[in-house]
Amino acid sequence: MGQRAYTRCAEAYDPLGANRPTLVLVPIGKLYENSRISYLTGKKKGFLLVSETLMGGTMFSRLCVASLMITVAACAADTSTSSTPVTFDKDVLGILQQNCQGCHRPGQIAPMSLLTYENVRPWAKAIKAAVVSRKMPPWNADPLYGHFANDRSLKPSDIDTIVKWADAGAPEGEAKDAPPQVKFPADGWQIQPDIIVKGPETVVPARPKNNVIEWQFVVMPTGFTKDTWVTSMEVKPSDLSVTHHICVEFMPHRPDVKYGVPEWVDQPRDDNGSVLPRGKGQRQQLLRPETQIRNSSGIEICYLPGIQAGDYRPFQAAKLVPAGSDLVFHLHYTPNGKEVTSRPLVGFTVAKEKTQRKYISLSVGAASDSEHFAIPPNDANWASQPGEATFLEDAEIVWLSPHMHLRGKDFTFRVEYPDGRMETLLQVPRYDFNWQLGYELAQPAKIPKGTKIIVTAHYDNSVNNKFNPDPNRTVYNGTMTWEEMMVGFFAVTVDKNVDPKKILKQSAKFTNGG
Repeated sequence: MGQRAYTRCAEAYDPLGANRPTLVLVPIGKLYENSRISYLTGKKKGFLLVSETLMGGTMFSRLCVASLMITVAACAADTSTSSTPVTFDKDVLGILQQNCQGCHRPGQIAPMSLLTYENVRPWAKAIKAAVVSRKMPPWNADPLYGHFANDRSLKPSDIDTIVKWADAGAPEGEAKDAPPQVKFPADGWQIQPDIIVKGPETVVPARPKNNVIEWQFVVMPTGFTKDTWVTSMEVKPSDLSVTHHICVEFMPHRPDVKYGVPEWVDQPRDDNGSVLPRGKGQRQQLLRPETQIRNSSGIEICYLPGIQAGDYRPFQAAKLVPAGSDLVFHLHYTPNGKEVTSRPLVGFTVAKEKTQRKYISLSVGAASDSEHFAIPPNDANWASQPGEATFLEDAEIVWLSPHMHLRGKDFTFRVEYPDGRMETLLQVPRYDFNWQLGYELAQPAKIPKGTKIIVTAHYDNSVNNKFNPDPNRTVYNGTMTWEEMMVGFFAVTVDKNVDPKKILKQSAKFTNGG
């Protein structure tokens, strides 16, 4: 197994003496890292470093972590004595197909295609660096909590294969060894839609004042003339360079509706474009007409950087689109220095058979008024108030997605069951605004009526945050990227006869996108 693996417990030095977590160190000959485990390297040795404080601090957890680290170190050590060369066709292409090509293909968010050897070869060294540092594929969930069906993270053996391939000069190999080409949906879709609804056409200006383009809300017809169960949905922007997010929701048709006409509210802002804080007791200004809010189904699906299409088929579930419904587009565009015309599309797949489970998109967050949500200047670890909601019906949680902006640091979803038990469903210790991922539970979490869902988050408004546009100002809740949000989006399945508006009782008012 290569060099002998061992563990040693040590106290981490804390100059204040207030928090000295135990560290577990394991020598290792490779360099990998993930969101929970970091590696210290020296000239001759490397050490896995795991903080006992993050593991819960018990003797049981220390023993478990030590055992785990021995296993990881032994597996990651130089064990391969095989002389068989690693090639693209035989060894690397399958890894890329399974973990990378979903984004790295034409029409998707990644900057280059990784479909063929000709595509990949110029990037071999960059790919090696990205996978060794765990920068790619993007996956921010803490491995200590939960298992996820859409986990993109690479196994150590996959990383080792890519490293060996790049170090060997990135040989192509023989075409007969290559796996079959993956057949992706046409025209850059993630799903193969049965129905496509065209969104509104919007001219995004090149340089508006303070780069502020207020959220716009536009109603478009769906064309659904009868009640229709849809098994997947996807929002497909036409220009990713100016798209912060696009969300859609269903709304009953109104005779006075004006299709394709944008509506928005100019928020009161300072000279730098930041929203002015609300005074104590002051009602939050609505972002759109109250009739839309009152009749809304709630956000059904969004495009965000890195998000996947909403596919409800793995859960034998579907969403109901009532006959005659209209589609409300939430449009948040950001200028890029040149005028751009954008027109998104929304794709649907239609259920081929009757469904017994209804897929419902929900959200929970903290109070967003300036009294409760105000991130102080130069605070590297500000904690927002928790967001909390109570289930009024039995449900199964199937999907989770945290949402913050540039100062977001970490985010956690927990549930508290009626008997008092607590469970962490998802922890994202290093939130990345550039990759706002959704996390699909490998096994749905069964949630009995009376269970609370609780979300917590921290923010880094210091100079140590490389994405922070200005660490010297107080940051409030707002819609622009340089402002902040705290929203936990999640999805459940319920019996098809359950009223979606009676599933959840919120404990606080918060901004969830309109």
